[in-house]
Amino acid sequence: MNNTEAKFILAAYRPGGRDASDPAFDAALAQAKADPALGAWFARSQEHDATVAAKLRTITPPAGLREAILAGGRVTGGHSASQAETTKRAFWKQWTWLAAAAAIAILAALSRPYWPKHGVADAPLTDFALTDALEPQKHGGHGEANGAWQALLSQSSTHLASGALPVDFAALRSTGCRTVSVAGHDVLEVCFKRDGSWFHCYVARVEDFPGAPDKAAPSFAASGKMVAAMWADGKHRYVVAGSAGRPALERLL
Repeated sequence: MNNTEAKFILAAYRPGGRDASDPAFDAALAQAKADPALGAWFARSQEHDATVAAKLRTITPPAGLREAILAGGRVTGGHSASQAETTKRAFWKQWTWLAAAAAIAILAALSRPYWPKHGVADAPLTDFALTDALEPQKHGGHGEANGAWQALLSQSSTHLASGALPVDFAALRSTGCRTVSVAGHDVLEVCFKRDGSWFHCYVARVEDFPGAPDKAAPSFAASGKMVAAMWADGKHRYVVAGSAGRPALERLL
């Protein structure tokens, strides 16, 4: 089972652990525990499903609905049986559409933050960054090239997504920049501090993570306290993650 198959199965898993004893989910749940990126995606999915369910429970019937239903059931005097049946059908059709429209509006509003942005929001690179950034004790690089790039990212005058950053992927990888493996591909990571907050910048080659445009404007994803911004400049894909909130990330870009 790969992560795509696991996500397909876990998408049907109800929030609150009500399906924990269902063996149909065993393999997918085990994979989510073993794979940090999949685990982060599953946690966000469960949080989203729980929020949608809670909001739907707040929907109350329109005032007077019960009386209108009962009145519709009594529409017989002065009309034929066929006319009464037509009236009831029209009534139910109207209320069915109104209820469906209300539910769709709520779901759309709640789901908007989770919609894919340029096909990147659910990519392994983003899921990995949101999880890896929680463990700064594993981070660190060394060497002159790594230090120079860290200094560049720390400068308030550096707007990360305003143009192509001076990334020599091979040089950074070979001279001490922290390198991690995501979906079988090398990814560089540099920690930097801006306005008193730490951020983690992940860089990958666009060809290593296909399925999204080679050039993409910044979009955002979140998992718990971590927020990530993702974009691509034609050569590299970038993810910057931190716990300072989305406004702090937007100031970097």
